[in-house]
Amino acid sequence: MKLHRYKKGLLGRFDYERYKAVQIKGNTENTHLQWVNEDTIRYIASYIKSILGEPQFGLCHGTRRGLEQKVFAETLGCDVLGTEISPTAADFPLTIQWDFHEVKPEWLQKVDFIYSNSWDHSYDPNKLFSAWFSCLRPEGLCILEHTQFHTADAVTEMDPLGLELDELVDLANKIGNGRFRVREVLTNSPAIVGIEGLETKPTYVIVQAQDTA
Repeated sequence: MKLHRYKKGLLGRFDYERYKAVQIKGNTENTHLQWVNEDTIRYIASYIKSILGEPQFGLCHGTRRGLEQKVFAETLGCDVLGTEISPTAADFPLTIQWDFHEVKPEWLQKVDFIYSNSWDHSYDPNKLFSAWFSCLRPEGLCILEHTQFHTADAVTEMDPLGLELDELVDLANKIGNGRFRVREVLTNSPAIVGIEGLETKPTYVIVQAQDTA
């Protein structure tokens, strides 16, 4: 694992304002770009339906232009909300301005599925995944995209977190502590054609909340 540190002062304390400013600047400069594509979201939606049946509510974190929540909502016929730290969230439907490390009380144990390809924008993966998992209802799913752009080699100030696939699986299971476990890793999704025209085959780590009732 590699994690960029946002430090300030002689003691090197965490500089949240720096983190937020970097994320907003990067988002604003790249608002016209969209990484996710409809085919991969429909593939994931089909998987969600095969496991959960008819979901009622989903969250998508770090969504920029908001395509993922739009396609999920249309495909699954349920309410889906996206979060984006930048004020540009107001420009896109089904999107709120929100730091995805934080949790709204009404989300706790109420969310059928969470999807994100942006977890590599986290300054604290333990806080992040703990927050996301806490929102899942029993047997709910957290779907984490992984590509070569989510690894240590891709870490920048804008993308501060990098994990190899096995590290992501291990970390999710560790944070889950038996209450949330990696159910499986999906490797057969449609390819994504990236911003520079490079074809990428994403992998999806599926974390499931255990029914402890």
